Amino acid sequence: MGTRQEIVALPPEADLARADSLAREIFSDVANKWALLLIEFLGQRTMRFSELRDEVGGISHKMLTQNLRMLERNGLVERTVHATVPPRVEYTLTEAGQALRAVVDGMCGWTQRYLGHIEASRRQFPG
Repeated sequence: MGTRQEIVALPPEADLARADSLAREIFSDVANKWALLLIEFLGQRTMRFSELRDEVGGISHKMLTQNLRMLERNGLVERTVHATVPPRVEYTLTEAGQALRAVVDGMCGWTQRYLGHIEASRRQFPG
């Protein structure tokens, strides 16, 4: 996020500390488990809706649709409709989506690296 001085210099829409900022809205959109998983899988290759549903275990048709629309609205995913019968629709990451994937990759690596530590902590936690 930067130093307090850097944050103060940001326009209001870019300040994550402000409840009404666009930056916080975007952060909230992409910081959910489904969006992060979709970004990770789409970073590997262009995929069709059914392929994504098969790859991302546990996601419902509704949640997949909602998250793909949100990612597309935010300019992270590009949806391409091919004029075939039936229409073939493919999803791919945009340049901004690819840049975000680098962050998601880091989070995936962190999760895998510290999984044992987190599991041990959960076992010791009361309740």
